[in-house]
Amino acid sequence: MMLELGDRVAVFKAEVRYEGVLMPSVSDRIVIKQDSGYNVGIKREGATVELLEKGHALKLPPALPLRRREGLPNVSILSTGGTIASKVDYRTGAVTSQFSAEDIISSIPELEEIANYEGKVIYNILSENMKVEYWQELARSVASEIRKGADGVIVTHGTDTMTYTAAALSFMLQTPVPVVVVGSQRSSDRPSSDSTMNAICAATVAVSDIAEVCVVMHGTTNDDFCLIHRGTRVRKMHTSRRDAFQSINQHPIGKVDYLSRRIETFGTYRHRGEMDLELFDRLEHRCTLVKYFPGASSDILDYYVQSGYKGIVIEGTGLGHVASDWVDSIRTATDADIPVVITSQCIRGRVCDRVYDTGRDMLAAGAIEGEDTLPEVALVKLMWILANSSREDVATLVKRPLKGEIAASTPATV
Repeated sequence: MMLELGDRVAVFKAEVRYEGVLMPSVSDRIVIKQDSGYNVGIKREGATVELLEKGHALKLPPALPLRRREGLPNVSILSTGGTIASKVDYRTGAVTSQFSAEDIISSIPELEEIANYEGKVIYNILSENMKVEYWQELARSVASEIRKGADGVIVTHGTDTMTYTAAALSFMLQTPVPVVVVGSQRSSDRPSSDSTMNAICAATVAVSDIAEVCVVMHGTTNDDFCLIHRGTRVRKMHTSRRDAFQSINQHPIGKVDYLSRRIETFGTYRHRGEMDLELFDRLEHRCTLVKYFPGASSDILDYYVQSGYKGIVIEGTGLGHVASDWVDSIRTATDADIPVVITSQCIRGRVCDRVYDTGRDMLAAGAIEGEDTLPEVALVKLMWILANSSREDVATLVKRPLKGEIAASTPATV
């Protein structure tokens, strides 16, 4: 009988027996997913395969309806997809986003001890498919939930572009309640999944006093605590580790102990009810982020100027530099009323273009220093500034901390 993806098989190789579900393979190996949740690849040469059971497409149990309990706060879960809302389809081997808020509660029943929930699927995508207009739709949905009385909002999101979305929500929303962006590095059917702990810690923050847009993810590779990162200060620092997210140039807002659900804060933050809800959902889509590299042609900048872009952020080297032959293109952009913001490729520290001659020439050409703002945050901030203020105010606002994205001084050890 011909074997198909999804079939349960036993593979025998060198007197060792492997059992699992047949997965796709692009090499000379037989790949199966074992009951442990981990994949194993066995070279085909000298291996024999026995069919144990014909496979079938993954079928998820029906989600239980959301229940309400007296005395608990109300939290809205807005689902956008991502690994926290994913399982492996054993017919294809692909990780697919397919869980609604009801599915998440059904798979993590401990959440019901923390709050009552309302759920809404905003979109169901992997985060690399995120778009600027999706940020705007999401911000409007968050504001709508707060107006309806939500005591906190959780946004489930894929981790790859989570920090961009967190920054966008930070600029578009002035919030009186916590808005928590959360995801997971590993799908929920894996033994090493971080989805349960991240979701429980996110819910804990959603009912807390921290009325900011924040990202809540594993603080270590263990299941001990999650860190609470400000939405404009966080970056994904590893492709797959559970503690991939770190606050840059600033300490995290705090941490959540997984077992006790106790929150410890490390610095200042906006408190619940301190600000009224405001939504500023306009963004200028035609902005770009350019990474400078040795030998890069200044034609890159000229292209964006000629293509009608309205703002440019450059990731420069070190203190925020590009080659001297880029200076004329920077001047061409600024003469065309296109702001050029300079950030650094370095993970930590702040730009200063007054140290070396090229930096001074860049400033003379009209470039704006982005201080210690992360490049991706500077991009989102520029989109927001251009859509919500006059052109004369752009340079001032770029250098002014609006949502905690700039510090008066940058710590050397954070």
